[in-house]
Amino acid sequence: MTLRASGVSVAFDGQSVLEDVTLGVDPGEVLTVVGPSGTGKTTLLRALAMFQRPDDGTVEWTGDDVWALPDEDRLAVRRRLSMVFQEPSLFNARVAENVGYGLRIRRSWRDRIGERLRTLLGNSSVPESVHDSLETVGLTEKAEQNALALSGGEAQRVAFARALAVDPTVVLLDEPTSNLDPRNTAVLENAVDRARDRGVGVVVATHDMHQARRLSDRVAFLYDGTVVESGPPEQVFEDPEDWRTAAFVAGELLYESDSGRPMAAQSP
Repeated sequence: MTLRASGVSVAFDGQSVLEDVTLGVDPGEVLTVVGPSGTGKTTLLRALAMFQRPDDGTVEWTGDDVWALPDEDRLAVRRRLSMVFQEPSLFNARVAENVGYGLRIRRSWRDRIGERLRTLLGNSSVPESVHDSLETVGLTEKAEQNALALSGGEAQRVAFARALAVDPTVVLLDEPTSNLDPRNTAVLENAVDRARDRGVGVVVATHDMHQARRLSDRVAFLYDGTVVESGPPEQVFEDPEDWRTAAFVAGELLYESDSGRPMAAQSP
């Protein structure tokens, strides 16, 4: 697998958030991580993206432990990844400049200054990868508009275009459509499909099981910081092996007992 968590555990202030998680994504695959809010999905994505160093276990890139690599090699790996957060963070600048931000920071200072001068002189052009990424999310006509004037759904589409513009090997999406209307959700899901068709590995954290069914090549159910089970969507959703997965799929309330262990309102 290109990107893999192997036995990863993470704790904050002595409280376990992830425990012995092993999960990875291949090129051209969409992996969805489903589970209720607060179960560790965001922390898992942050660990895979190398924003959070695991307390135990390894994050591996093509078999190498990324935290054992020299700093410059780990940075090179990190630049093969893109992450889109639940709340988009855009700059007070044109949409095209926002989408091209990742490209700019990967360039030398000399190239960045030259580009800035061309922009000030009105001689700048939209890079092909920026144009292609905007086309993928259906926003080419918004390229010259100020990003802060966009709707929430359009802003999230710009954030996804920015993630694609750097030609990543893997994209990590944290609840990317949780606050979007059906139209913007459909556009982003179509963009995920197109990224997969280009050979990009995509990891989507979501609590939306319908979305997971539509998008997934593989589904992992994360609960209480552990991967309860994973497999093809038809297996996980239609014939789950673990009763906790079955309870979640059936819409039953999972909760913690007095001992702190997960239970369900109705267990088999």
